[in-house]
Amino acid sequence: QVQVVESGGGFVEAGGDLRLTCTVSGLRFDDQAMAWYRQAPGKAREGVSCIKWSGDSTLYADSVKGRFTISRDNAKNTVYLQMNSLKPEDTAKYYCAVGQFNYCGDFWYTGRTFAGYWGQGTQVTVSS
Repeated sequence: QVQVVESGGGFVEAGGDLRLTCTVSGLRFDDQAMAWYRQAPGKAREGVSCIKWSGDSTLYADSVKGRFTISRDNAKNTVYLQMNSLKPEDTAKYYCAVGQFNYCGDFWYTGRTFAGYWGQGTQVTVSS
């Protein structure tokens, strides 16, 4: 059984930092690309960042470029999202997804084709 578990969310003031962690079990982690998504109340889900199976290729949404960094540790079956200089508009529930492919491709952003498994999400709230 595949399990995807996020942690690290919380409440932070604008300008602060948080690191999200996603740990996966039940499949061969280093065969899959991984991605982070977020969804704010009343808004559609959006892709935040994606990382290739090997960790040597990453993609970011324009809204987080230069502030967020995705990384992975295949030995620990874990992917991270370091979020710096957080803004109130970053407030959302953040989800980790296991890709169905070992690369991100152009389709990762919406998650519909990319994601094979989803976590339950972790809430990030940024106050102004």
